[in-house]
Amino acid sequence: MKEKEIRTLLAQKEGIEELNPMQEKMLQACAEKRDVILLSPTGSGKTVAFGVPLLKMLKDPTGRLQAIVIAPSRELVTQIAGVLRNIGGPFRVLALYGGHKVEDEINSLRVVPDIIVATPGRLLDHIKRGNIDVLPTRILVLDEFDKSLELGFEEDMSKIVKCLKNVSRIILTSATDAPSLPDFLPVKDPIVVNFLDNNRKLRSRMEVRRVQSDGKDKLDSLLLLLRNLSKGHEEPERTIIFVNHRESAERIYAYLRSRGVACTLYHGALDQRQRESSLEAFNSGARPILVATDLAARGLDIEGVRNVVHYHLPLTPEAYTHRNGRTARVANAGNVYLLTGPDEELKDYMVTDGDYSLDASADGPLANSREVIFIGGGKREKLSKGDILGFITKDVGLPGSDVGRIAVYDHYSLVNVSRQAAPAIIDAAKSRKIKGEKRRVGYLESL
Repeated sequence: MKEKEIRTLLAQKEGIEELNPMQEKMLQACAEKRDVILLSPTGSGKTVAFGVPLLKMLKDPTGRLQAIVIAPSRELVTQIAGVLRNIGGPFRVLALYGGHKVEDEINSLRVVPDIIVATPGRLLDHIKRGNIDVLPTRILVLDEFDKSLELGFEEDMSKIVKCLKNVSRIILTSATDAPSLPDFLPVKDPIVVNFLDNNRKLRSRMEVRRVQSDGKDKLDSLLLLLRNLSKGHEEPERTIIFVNHRESAERIYAYLRSRGVACTLYHGALDQRQRESSLEAFNSGARPILVATDLAARGLDIEGVRNVVHYHLPLTPEAYTHRNGRTARVANAGNVYLLTGPDEELKDYMVTDGDYSLDASADGPLANSREVIFIGGGKREKLSKGDILGFITKDVGLPGSDVGRIAVYDHYSLVNVSRQAAPAIIDAAKSRKIKGEKRRVGYLESL
């Protein structure tokens, strides 16, 4: 593809009128026809940074696989694939990841894609089954490659690389200082594009405060902090509460929900649909408070986060950096709160701007005016956003202003609607069809 065409699609589909300095530097580096290592903070636009030069390097579609992008998580895979589809013009992009039906992927592979974006395990599984001919692949991108190594994907990645006999270009990205490269990666004389100094600029847009709790079980202090943060607002600000363990995330989520907090949950033990639904509920604004483990600290498409709360202090400086990187993204300001019990001390790298005093009388809102509706049908059932919007506005008779974001997945859809409109939509679906079929419709399950 020509660069002008890619930039036009970036503006139209992604709302990016100009590349940032890091992305421009990547374009220059990749033009030198050498391997490239990109080091840049979370939220700096690494997907576009490697995506634009990747598309420029591709030849016209020939029905053969040209490029593979490997990422450590399902969410990052779907995010990257979405961007590449939006700006990829004639190129077919296919996402492969665990948590949904292998049969759907096998059917999709019958038409050979130009680009595959995949998690290591699922990609290797398809290679072993003979579902993909990876031999023609010329370009390999390992996004967040350090995270993939941390998560134990080294053996899978090594086996994959051995199958890629004709790769001539490798691009590696990381949000932290790169460790030594593993031996299985045939990286030769790479150009290093290092923008990690931008973390200093990020800190200048971020206010870090310590919040001291009287009790070791900091739940009551957390609830009061949320009331303080939303004081003066009509609805809660978008906030991520980070914990160190799945069990803690479940407990805190249950506690907050029982007190009427519009929150949702995210950790690695949830299945794919639960994780997708949780992120959509958060991103759409229906559930503006997210309780999460460090799985949500990087590699997810999350924007507009005003506050990060460390309910548990992170275990490493890297985890601290990645958690904080969820706020103050792009040019926005953000706040970080370190919630500490009586015996907890901050680490040296946790430099604060002072303490944050909780107002015991704060009565900021904990709920909001939106809800998420689940519909049992998606892309594989040929259901579109237009079909869903048409059902709500024509069949149910509600104004379009009651409908927010509509997200259509493979076998289900999620709709952000006003809380007052939700009962009418659910009731109407009991007796009416959506695109010719009766479908299960209800409040988002398990959230």
